[in-house]
Amino acid sequence: MLTKRIIACLDVNAGRVVKGVCFSDLRDAGDPAELARRHAEAGVDEIVLLDISATREARATLLDVVRRSGRELFVPFTVGGGIRSLNEAAAVIEAGADKVAINSAAFKSPELISDIASRFGSQAVVVAVDAKRVPRNKDWEVWIAGGSKATGVDVLTWVKEAENRGAGEILLTSMDRDGTQVGFDCELTAQVFSSVHIPVIASGGAGRPSHFVDVFRTGHADAALAASIFHYGLNSICELKHKLAAEQIPVRLPC
Repeated sequence: MLTKRIIACLDVNAGRVVKGVCFSDLRDAGDPAELARRHAEAGVDEIVLLDISATREARATLLDVVRRSGRELFVPFTVGGGIRSLNEAAAVIEAGADKVAINSAAFKSPELISDIASRFGSQAVVVAVDAKRVPRNKDWEVWIAGGSKATGVDVLTWVKEAENRGAGEILLTSMDRDGTQVGFDCELTAQVFSSVHIPVIASGGAGRPSHFVDVFRTGHADAALAASIFHYGLNSICELKHKLAAEQIPVRLPC
């Protein structure tokens, strides 16, 4: 059985890691390179760095931040935010990323997924999907531009197309749960898992170890991503993994 991955997320704004609630009320969490190194040493399986203001500011990803963070890492490193072309994806990979995460640009120009996959392989393409539940409905809608713009497109429809275009993974964020620490949206995650044949990374809502157990068991996630629970010392990654192992969930134990 494949091990489940624990991924630490670094949301970067103006060169600093920040964290908010439901994509707003951001507060400073530290230097990205320092936090990347700290999380890797603590035992996370991967690091994801998202330049959350790049798309809204219509600029490319901050490559200096990527280089500094990449030099500190010995675990897989994914970078997203402001990647709008094959050349920009190549620049991020050349700066030290193992994978690129694309969100708004992929939605607006789905051929970008295929272009990057053809150049670097599907394993290097993570399609990030920000999902928000439709009021009085059991469906979820895709939002783009850092969670500021509704698209009217159903999440399940979009993830299937992303897979068909060549995506290697889906990074699925529940906007309703983001930063709340009340638990992952397991229903959303399970539905996306059932709709595609590529790994699904659950994001949004982690607050305690039992939430990871739930999303792996009930949500069928291949990986779980979190930020606040790690940045502000709410939990130990090593302790979290031992608790998962005690629940018979296969993980790579760092200690």
